[in-house]
Amino acid sequence: MAAGRGTVHDPRVLRAIAHPVRNRILTELSAVGPMRAADVAQQLGIPANQASFHLRQLAKYGLIEEAPEAARDQRDRVWKAAGAGLSIDVGALEQEPGGKAAATVFLRNAAGYAHQLVEVAYGQDRRPDTHRSTTDTAVRLTKDEAAQLAAEVGELLQRWTDRNRGRDDGRTTYAFHAMLLPQPDATTTTSDEEHDA
Repeated sequence: MAAGRGTVHDPRVLRAIAHPVRNRILTELSAVGPMRAADVAQQLGIPANQASFHLRQLAKYGLIEEAPEAARDQRDRVWKAAGAGLSIDVGALEQEPGGKAAATVFLRNAAGYAHQLVEVAYGQDRRPDTHRSTTDTAVRLTKDEAAQLAAEVGELLQRWTDRNRGRDDGRTTYAFHAMLLPQPDATTTTSDEEHDA
């Protein structure tokens, strides 16, 4: 995969990144920079052999690559993200053989992750050494303005990621989950009143 943003065309790659542990590994490699299996294991709280397995799976699909420049010696295996992120067109992938099943798994895991983020964001467990912020805003935009806004937010986040990658002095990996889309039709959402009826 190129150093820029990659596009997922293969349903097998979609399945690979749908796995919650692999998705988290990609997140950490993007935020932290090159890591060894032991670093990944410590960061995620999983056994080192499990971290190694998931790293090999991500490498198999070209999502990560070895970073020999960060290794201590020739035997030291250090991994880095293979690009600056991924673009996923679920609709196009569903047209590929095996794509519908892969998309179903991916969307189910993405929904579960989004639900987890909402629970944590609005939960009562507030550690004093961290910051939380939630924003829900509606803005009127043309299609071109929406694309420009998304690009500007992406550039801002990339600057912060690049600035702090590799710096461990008291930093925590924060999730910044943003969606920019036309406001869903009210008739497609389920209200509390419908639940109560």
